Amino acid sequence: MINRRQFLSTSAFTMGAGFSGLVQAGSRPIITNPRATDGDNLHEPKWDEKLMLSVGIKQGDLQGNSERVLQAAVDYLARMGGGTVKILPGTYTFRNSVYLPSNVRLLGSGPETILIKIASETIKLADDSDWYDQEITLEKVAGFRVGDGVVLKTKNISTGSTDVIKRTLIARSGHRFKLSDGIRKNLWLTGNPTCSSLFPLLTSERTADVVIENLVLDGNRKNNTNLNGNHGGAIFLQDCNRYQFKNVEARNYNGDGFSFQICHDVVVDGCHSHDNADLGVHPGSGSQRPIIRNNKLERNGIGIFWCWGVKFGLAEGNTIVGNRNYGISIGHNDTDNIMRNNRISESGKVGILFRNDSRGNDFWANRNLIEKNIIENSGGDNGIAIDVQGKTKDVRIVNNQLRETRAAKKRIGIRIAAEAGEIDLAQNNLDGFAQSVVDLRSS
Repeated sequence: MINRRQFLSTSAFTMGAGFSGLVQAGSRPIITNPRATDGDNLHEPKWDEKLMLSVGIKQGDLQGNSERVLQAAVDYLARMGGGTVKILPGTYTFRNSVYLPSNVRLLGSGPETILIKIASETIKLADDSDWYDQEITLEKVAGFRVGDGVVLKTKNISTGSTDVIKRTLIARSGHRFKLSDGIRKNLWLTGNPTCSSLFPLLTSERTADVVIENLVLDGNRKNNTNLNGNHGGAIFLQDCNRYQFKNVEARNYNGDGFSFQICHDVVVDGCHSHDNADLGVHPGSGSQRPIIRNNKLERNGIGIFWCWGVKFGLAEGNTIVGNRNYGISIGHNDTDNIMRNNRISESGKVGILFRNDSRGNDFWANRNLIEKNIIENSGGDNGIAIDVQGKTKDVRIVNNQLRETRAAKKRIGIRIAAEAGEIDLAQNNLDGFAQSVVDLRSS
């Protein structure tokens, strides 16, 4: 016989011994054999098979050649808890975005799977719409159809800025169209409002755990007007987490290739973003821990644009060639990022630019690492391989090869602004410049 105190002591010892191999100091027990549990979407078993739907133009579970068949497929999978949409070879012409739900995978058939945007039209509005309205009136219907994705733009009479509203046309009577949601802005004729058939090819808001791979996104740039990367792109995400892009080609979009705003743990791996009007890859404001790895970023406005407050990201092993302005641009409060083992060549102005941002007490791109990159032939006669502007500080630029194979002209390897803080330059190899390092702090 043992008393209650002895029993509890003995039980605690036995249980502790049983858990000893499963518990790390200061942490929860390690989950070694997860089970599917209602409401628990963090620890899911690795199932051998999940639901798959095939989509094709003339064969497959669902058949069609527009965004509607893909939207139907992902919506069906969302209702079933997720799965894979296998997109068979063919060209699918989009009049609206495909809106992605959580827990789906879009798997194309490689270069033979092409998602292309229609040519855009822009029509003026013919009547006022107030912020509480859910309809617009166009001067003429033109090529607009019910189901089309549109962007409404107007001058804000109060601020003078441009308001941008993204909606879908869901009903029509004559020149009047009902919108998928209220406008929550004023579309008054005094602001010269317009309606344009502009939209991302793939988009989502407040979703997570999506994989997109082995397909081509074509923005039909020559037949489309520009859509700013804060609103669109070949791919545009807002407030999404844990998206993965693998072997995706984003091309010819009159805007950005990949744009994701306030999105965390996004991976862009082995993709090709080229010939887009603006940014190749745009980790947008507030995005945490992006990984941009092993991509080809060619002939965009900028290869990689770290927007505002992008932190703890990695850009590694990318080939960044022929971008019209900068290979990489980093600035407003973009801290604690690593740019390593990239090859950056033939940038129109600067290979890597640390932007000057004085709109706050300390909003410069501090505590970033530039390591083992090859940067060559940057800019015109006054080109700069790495330009550190403003009060940027605590940046390490180490073990890089900076080369200029054209005539030296007035070209500079590394330029550091007079007001910059601590910049660690170590073991960099600079060759062919008129001036290897221009440190304005010492002048």
